[in-house]
Amino acid sequence: MSVKEYLITREPYYEAVGDEIALFEAAYHSQLPILLKGPTGCGKTRFMEYMAWRLQRPLITVSCHDDLTASDLVGRFLLKHGETVWVDGALARAVRCGGICYLDEVVEARKDTTVVIHPLADDRRVLPMEKIGELLSSPPEFCLAISYNPGYQSVLKALKPSTRQRFVALEFDYPAPELEAKIIISETGIAAEIAEKLVKFAQMSRNLKGNGLEEGASTRLLVHAAKLMGRGIQARVACRSAIAQALSDDVEILTALEELNSSLF
Repeated sequence: MSVKEYLITREPYYEAVGDEIALFEAAYHSQLPILLKGPTGCGKTRFMEYMAWRLQRPLITVSCHDDLTASDLVGRFLLKHGETVWVDGALARAVRCGGICYLDEVVEARKDTTVVIHPLADDRRVLPMEKIGELLSSPPEFCLAISYNPGYQSVLKALKPSTRQRFVALEFDYPAPELEAKIIISETGIAAEIAEKLVKFAQMSRNLKGNGLEEGASTRLLVHAAKLMGRGIQARVACRSAIAQALSDDVEILTALEELNSSLF
């Protein structure tokens, strides 16, 4: 693939909630790896897209999962037209082109996979490619960024101290109510009154966290509901489908969310 395919040419919509833009730029220009931590749907991925556009660097995103292997990141030999050829993995491509490699939800990857990022995440800034005997040095423009949701941490899914202490951490959370409503309006064109009610719904659902609900409604889910409403779906139906049903399958939780839904819409 060409480097141009990873460039973001149009400015992604992003509203800063703190000093995350300045911190990211300072870390980037200091050649420090970056860790984004925060709840699902709070804008971490959009932030990465915005920063890649702002810095005019290619963005290669990897959605981490249990089956992700070190070869997916570094590379592997493949058979093409009867010949064995080496094909770079996502991380190696980002290093070679001086891009930003973003490992989304890094704790979902196996521990033996994530250790390959360690040499890139310290002063060495190198990627050992043992299968081809190459030590790939990263240019100054290369940036390694990872993200995870601390709310889902467990003994099996925790980020190892040996990994996290290599990174500059940026903490994300849901925006303040006024800003969250502004984001929904900007993303969907929904009326301000409806956006404010959606934010109230989200805040009330977030109060249920720890009481049967793992996560409250994210800004992403509010945008989904507003888009459905913009297509003519009744508000209560849109909230039920895009928010409540997306949050839980538990009957009691769904009943509680439906009561919140009815009180607002």
